[in-house]
Amino acid sequence: MRDRDWINLCLVPLAAFVVPVCAEDYLSAEQAQRILFPDAQAFVDHAVKLNSAQMSEIKQRSGLRQRWDKQAVWQALRNNEFLGWFIVDEVIGKHEFITYGVGLSPDGHVLGVEIMSYRETHGGEVRDAAWRANFKGKTIADPFKLDDDVPNISGATLSSRNILDGVKRLLVLQQVMLAP
Repeated sequence: MRDRDWINLCLVPLAAFVVPVCAEDYLSAEQAQRILFPDAQAFVDHAVKLNSAQMSEIKQRSGLRQRWDKQAVWQALRNNEFLGWFIVDEVIGKHEFITYGVGLSPDGHVLGVEIMSYRETHGGEVRDAAWRANFKGKTIADPFKLDDDVPNISGATLSSRNILDGVKRLLVLQQVMLAP
């Protein structure tokens, strides 16, 4: 048997088990910033470095683990007036990371959510503006319960829940790390 025949015999049947990956980048951080803070004239990098005590406090208060000790954060400014925080985060969908940006007001409510990169094969409906609009105005006082606060998307339950949880965690992060 020739090497080529052996490769075809072994590898071609494996091709049936390959799961297609659908990675799609929709927005850069700069584009998401402009969408969530259209009146901003500047975005000042305010990256956050968390220590273990702060990470524990976020977990205790939100019920969700802060995955990394660094968080990408920018201050949105207009004529030196503070408009709010823009935060880039990632959560797991079903198997892959979803990168999203959140705009938070200075007083701690959600201004909007933008999906920046979606890598799953299913569940891209989390990008729908009508679904993401359910986050607007949410504060840490809201229950953050799927189907109560934000509707579940059939076929995207894990993505829906994990984005919901991620936004809740970022509201707590704002209180712990970014509150005046």
